[in-house]
Order: sequence, then C-alpha cells, then structure tokens
Amino acid sequence: MKKVSIIKAITLFLGVLLITASLFQCTKVGDNIQHLDRFYPDAPDSTVYASFYDQFKIATADVTPGTNDFIKFRGVQTILHEYCATSNCHGGPISPKFSTYGDIMKYVSAGNPSGSKLWEMITTNDFNKAMPPVNSNHELNTKDKAIIFNWIKNGAKENPNLADFRPAAIRLISNGCASANCHNQGTAVGSWAEKGILGTRYSIVSSDTASFYFYDASTGAQKRYCQFINKTKLNQIWGDYKDSVKTYYGDTINKASFRILKTFSTPWAASSTRGPLGNYDDILMDINYPKNIRSNSTVQYTDPVTGVQYYSKSTYANSGDCLIRRIDSTLIMLNPHTGAAQSVNGSMSYQDGGLNPSEIALIKAWYFADPNIPDLWKYGKTNTGIFKYAKSGTFIIKH
Repeated sequence: MKKVSIIKAITLFLGVLLITASLFQCTKVGDNIQHLDRFYPDAPDSTVYASFYDQFKIATADVTPGTNDFIKFRGVQTILHEYCATSNCHGGPISPKFSTYGDIMKYVSAGNPSGSKLWEMITTNDFNKAMPPVNSNHELNTKDKAIIFNWIKNGAKENPNLADFRPAAIRLISNGCASANCHNQGTAVGSWAEKGILGTRYSIVSSDTASFYFYDASTGAQKRYCQFINKTKLNQIWGDYKDSVKTYYGDTINKASFRILKTFSTPWAASSTRGPLGNYDDILMDINYPKNIRSNSTVQYTDPVTGVQYYSKSTYANSGDCLIRRIDSTLIMLNPHTGAAQSVNGSMSYQDGGLNPSEIALIKAWYFADPNIPDLWKYGKTNTGIFKYAKSGTFIIKH
C-alpha cells in the first residue's frame, strides 16, 4: 500500500509541475520579449496563394492526375500544426485544438481576418493573449502570416476556388512574362512606333521610345527591343488598339474598318509579335482574341478598294494557340473553329515564365474557373473539348 501511495504522490507532483510549466510558458513577461512586435508589418497581398491543405487536385485533372494537375504549396493546416498543434500543445493535451479544419474554424470569421480570434492571437502585442506563447521562441514569420491572412480574407474555405486562384495566377503570368522586354505594352507599342505604322495621329517623337537589350540564352546573341516609354501616349495607343480589336471581332461585317493591321513577317517584321500580359485585362484580351488571329505571317485579306493587305484573320475562333497550350506541355489543343489538333507546346512555362508544375496547375485552375473566359476557349463550341491530355487522350469538358 505504501508503494502505491508513493507512486500516486510522484504522479501528482509531476502533474503539478506540468501545469506550472504550462502556466509559466503562457505568462508573457520578461525583459527578453519587451521589444517584440508581433504586428503584421506588410500590407496584405491578395496575390499570395493561400489554401487550407498543402495539396489540391484541380478540377480539370486527368483521370490519372499528371504532373501539372496538383497545386502544392504550404497550407494553413501545416503552418498551424508546426506552430500550434504539436503533440505537446494544441494538437495534444492542451485545449483548444488546432488540428482539423473544424477545430480551426471555431476561431475564424470567414472573410474577416481582423475579426478572427486566430488572427488576433498570432498578431497581437498583448503578450498574455499571444499564440504561440512568446516565451516559446517560435514566432510565425511574415510569409506564414500572409498565407493565413489571405486564406481568411478569401473566405477561409476548406478547398480553394476562384478567389484563391485568380490573384495568384495573374501575378505568376505578369511577373514571369511581362517583365523586361517581353510581353508588355511598351514592347508592343514600341515596335509599332519604330516601324512607323502609328501614323501621325499620336504625334510620336524620338523621346517617346528607347532601346533596350537582352541576352538570348538559346542563341547567345544580344537582341534589341524598342520600348515605348511615354506612359500617357502608351495608355492611349494601347487602349485604342484593344478597343479596335474588340469592335472588329464584335461585328466583322459592319465594323470592317476596324480590322487589325498586324503581321509577324514582312513588311513590318517587328510589329508586336508578343501580346502584352501585364495585367488581368491584357491577359483576357490575349485569351479571347489570341495574338495569332490578330497577327499572321501571311496575308489574310486584301482590301479591294485600297489594296491594303491585312494579316489578321476574320474569325476570332480560328486559332491553334492559346495561353494554356503555351504553358502546359501535357495538353494538346484543337482549333475551336477547324477542329485541327496542334502539337504539345508548353514553351512559355520553360522559356518565358519558368513555371513549376504547381504554378502551371494553379494557372489552369484559374483559367477553367474564371467566368470571364468564355466556354469557347475552355471546351469548344459544343462542349466536346478543345484540350486533351497527350498521355491519356482525355478531353477536358464542362460538367
């Protein structure tokens, strides 16, 4: 009986020590933390992809998902598990629990970070409310706080949707493709100005443009682009161009005078072979009216009265190229107008943007979820599919 009593006494003593240690840990006092600032220092960035789980299979994945069918980024569950839901803390004996989606949502107000207890705990400078306990020396870094903030702001969903995909996808495209001398408005308009095809309407002078150079890794040659640097004129010229394209393809018969004068070849070889991808509206422009229907290497139409030669096609659906084909080498695209199959490409992800498989999957998830992209450019005219997986032959169709 004495041995049992001794065991009980030791157990009780250890329990008291554990409780005392926990209380000490959660008491936020001491000179070592008096200068700690836990406030989230940066403006919230909605372009940071934020999801609850680390991995998400996109809706358009192949029957056997391929390398570009999963979005894999650090998620909220993993962050909270590392900082809070460890086996000896809120994932173990200490309440509240922070292990599952249901556990965490008890402390989250969807869409309202500042009104969420979870956000308060990880950013407050009231050290008696701070989590993780500041004496644990395990503070969340700014990057992890950004993920949690954007996850809450976008609705704190268990699985991501358009609100999570779009800002991150647009940033990937614009950062990877529109920088320097590539897919940007300055390059497009600069080439027109250099070749003299803007006429006298915009009163172009030499100071409106400047030469920029880059190194072509594939050939070892130095290449030059003419950039339009007068921002006021640039906005007007590019805006007029987009309006003209939309007007013409909205009614190619009655608005024939708006037909686009562009070419990949002679007589104006540098006449904007690249379509700007610097913002959401420009990206939608490139998707809805692909550059290869706005430009061509051969004459598509000659005006019988003026004799002017046009290199633009008259049917905007007659395209064998698009954004998704240029980033995803696992897909084959069919021309929506003719049904002709194109070979796989994916060159943009490797040459221009340098995208990894998760980033390609993220852009695909946005593309097929965004209502501003017509079904024609997702599934074709009759929902029989214009994208199919090269490996399985499975078409992406609308369900």
